[in-house]
Amino acid sequence: MQVIRRRGWEIPEHRVTPEPIVLNRRAWLAAAGALAILPAIARADQPAAAAAGSAPVNPAFSNAGRAVTDAKYATTYNNYYEFGTDKSIWREAQALPQRPWTIRIDGMVGKPRTIGIDDLLAQIPQEERIYRHRCVEAWAMTVPWTGFPLSKLVKLADPLASARYVVFETAQDKSMPGLSDFYPWPYTEGVTIDEAANELAFISTGLYGKPLPPQNGGPIRLTLPWKYGFKSAKSIVRISFTDKRPATFWEALQASEYGFWANVNPAVPHPRWSQATERLLGTNERIPTQLFNGYADQVAALYAGLKNEKLFM
Repeated sequence: MQVIRRRGWEIPEHRVTPEPIVLNRRAWLAAAGALAILPAIARADQPAAAAAGSAPVNPAFSNAGRAVTDAKYATTYNNYYEFGTDKSIWREAQALPQRPWTIRIDGMVGKPRTIGIDDLLAQIPQEERIYRHRCVEAWAMTVPWTGFPLSKLVKLADPLASARYVVFETAQDKSMPGLSDFYPWPYTEGVTIDEAANELAFISTGLYGKPLPPQNGGPIRLTLPWKYGFKSAKSIVRISFTDKRPATFWEALQASEYGFWANVNPAVPHPRWSQATERLLGTNERIPTQLFNGYADQVAALYAGLKNEKLFM
């Protein structure tokens, strides 16, 4: 007897988006509004970035269990506090240069280095994955990211055996009007080495088959689909390895509301609102939130034995 084991985020076949729509989504998205946001998803001064966009689809992540969000919503409704606190910062974000771009790799590694993004992309093959994305503010989207597993970057960095955490620092650029003294800049995020090794942890360099736009964290960002979105650091300029748990940006700003782990759990409310449901961008449909954003089968084991930790916010 053949036993079929479904992934945690899958839904019944009758609810899945028809295959022709999925296979032709780029053409559909272009017709639906790409002309209106062309500056947001492609820049004429970034010809070298083309390789960071299109890539073969990884069949293991070709269906996130719900329809892909229209690109015009995913690229114009953004949290990026360096550019401001409202959601319509995508125009301002176009001022962030995407090339040249370098990433410093340091800390507990065999050989600290600085690498250009195009040199990095030349060393690691790209792929496309469709992931759910869940904001701590209870809105959500489903998007096709291009990039590569975080584990491949960790391997390239060659950390020492004693390293326990990976720390991501994001850009501080003169084009960012939101860099006020109120916030603990630079934006810093971190994961454990074990989280970084998980098959879902991803470094994104593209979106909807194009280079990752600045407002979504271009040219390179972290994508952790089982965590709230604020854990996925945008516009990364430094990756460090350490044996000490880092004080991350939102934890440092408001520890009573945001912790280090930030895993999605509908049963654990934010101090100021419920996390039981989420609003889908584009349709405004309100749907139930899933534990670990629907990826529990892949990640729950990472947190076994951490009963005294604040795992879900």
